[in-house]
Formats: sequence, structure tokens, C-alpha cells
Amino acid sequence: METKNNKHSKEIDVLGCILKIYNNKISLLIFVVSFAIIGVVYALNKEKTYTAEVLLAPEATSMGMSQSISDLAGLIGVSGGGGGSNSVDAIYPDIYPEVLSSTDFIVKLFDIQVRPLKGGTQKTYYNHILEDHKTPFYKAPIKWIMGLFPSEKDTTPTTNKVNPFNLSKKQDGVCNSIRGSIGCQVNKTTSVITISVTDVDPLIAAVMADTLQRRLQEYITLYRTRKARIGLQNAKKLNAEAKIIYTKARREYSNFSDANTDVILPSVQAKLEDLENEMQLKYNNYTATQQQVQQAEAKLQEDTPAFTIIQNASIPQKASSTPRSIIVLLFIFIGIIFDCFYVLFFKAN
Repeated sequence: METKNNKHSKEIDVLGCILKIYNNKISLLIFVVSFAIIGVVYALNKEKTYTAEVLLAPEATSMGMSQSISDLAGLIGVSGGGGGSNSVDAIYPDIYPEVLSSTDFIVKLFDIQVRPLKGGTQKTYYNHILEDHKTPFYKAPIKWIMGLFPSEKDTTPTTNKVNPFNLSKKQDGVCNSIRGSIGCQVNKTTSVITISVTDVDPLIAAVMADTLQRRLQEYITLYRTRKARIGLQNAKKLNAEAKIIYTKARREYSNFSDANTDVILPSVQAKLEDLENEMQLKYNNYTATQQQVQQAEAKLQEDTPAFTIIQNASIPQKASSTPRSIIVLLFIFIGIIFDCFYVLFFKAN
């Protein structure tokens, strides 16, 4: 009998709790109205944000295929091998988000010129982040209090000289704000890359999304073609040097031949043959370097990655932020939860 009583005593009287909360309508009304007011104030001070997206897919290159084979071989404990230069790619799609969020990449976005959708002056993206985002009401007192205390002045108010290694406090704040507003997701199944930008202005969000996808393509292209570009540069240099040497040998042969046209001495003829053979060797070397230039250009074209734009950036028509009505309803729900705790655990019977 004693164990049964203990079990009954541990059970929660749900119906009794509901009746207790229902009987305290005044406290419920106070909590609901109070949190509703807080929710309305918070929702009105919260900025509407818009998100623009770009979808693109990189081409399936031999590097990607080689990497996939190596990964599959590693799963079964077999070395993938492949000592070729294209077998390992340091910049692969999985780390594209880290590339976009890097400080070196973000600071290059500071000087991009943007203009709000509803008019206004054209300004840099850096100044837009500083000037066009209103301070929430709950941060305004903190900002006012911080302004009362003297602080070190920012000696770099403009973005003409930005040193990623030593950012000012203001520049670092803008950098973090931009980092929080951009996103990059890679679908490992389809390899589709989604680049998104969230901003208080829909036009600026679309412009920056388009800019990010172009900057990312340029970054990946420069990385993938670095060796090929160096090879092409060296091939052109060797070709230019070979042309100068060949031109000099041809001129020397022509001058000697013109000067000794009627001379039939064996020594002169031997010298002429030597100059001709030397000129021919220089010409063969020149044509060989020309072929190397063509091969280097073909290699550069081969290594240049191609991206397919599945969806271009467009101006979003609807805000991506949480609707204000939903925010107010969430605050009302929180008020009901607080009232339940107050009535059940703190209010005297």
C-alpha cells in the first residue's frame, strides 16, 4: 500500500495545473500583454533583410575524378597512387566557404560601388555597412555609454589603404559583419555551389551575390592556372630570346654571303656553310620554342576551369528575415511559458 501511495504522490496532476493556470487569468494577461509589447518593439526595431542567391556548378575535371578515386581507394585501404601534378588539388569545392570567409577575400569587397534600390547616393560597400544599418534599440544605450568614454581614434576612416594583416577596429567590425552576411554551401551529391548574400537592401544583396560568384571564379581560375601561366610566361621568354639569337645569326650569314658573293675560295665557302648551319640550328631552336608556346597556351586553356551558372543573381522580392507577426507570436508564447512557471512554482496557493 505504501508503494502505491508513493507512486500516486509522484504523478503530476496535469488537469490541476491547467486549472490553476486558468484561474490566474490576471497574471496570464499581464505576462501575455507585457511580452507582446516587448515583441512588437523588438519586431519594429529589427531590420528586414533580403537574401539573393547564385547557383553554379564547376566542371568535372580530371582533378576531381582523381581525387574521388583516391578517396574511394582510401576507404578500402588501398593507395590511390597517381603521381601526376593534377592528382591533388589544394582548392577543392569543400573549402570554398573558407575561401569566401577569409579576411583577404572580404577586404577586397570594401571598395565595390553599390546603390540602394530606392534611390540614394552611390557609395562603397564598406560605407554601406557602416551607415545603412540601424542600431537595434537594445544596443543603443550600450553604444551611447561607450561613446562617453574616450577611445583610440580610428586613423583609417577610408578604405584606400586596407592592410589585412593589421585591420583597424572599425575595419575589423565591417569585416565580421560582411562575413556574417555571406554564405556558401556545397552540395556534395550534385557538386552545386550556392552563394548567398543577405542585406537590408535587395538590390545590394543581388549585386554582391553576383560579385561574389565572379570573384570566386576568378580566384579559383587564378589558382588552377598558376603553373600553366608561369609555364606560358617562360615559354614566351625563351621564344623571344631564340628569335633574337636566330635573327642575329641570319643577319651574320646574310652579311657574310653578300660580302663574298664572287669569292670561290674553299675557306670562304666553308665559313659560309658553317654560318648557314649555325643559322639553321638557331632557326630549329626558334621553331621549337614556338611550339612550346603553343603547347603552353593549350595547357593554360585546358587548366582553366569552367563554371556553369545554374541560377543568376536576381533582386529578391520577399524578405528572408522572420516576419514581424511571427516574432510577436513567439514573444507571446514565451510570455505564456513564463506565466506557467510563475503560477506553478513561485506564486503562493
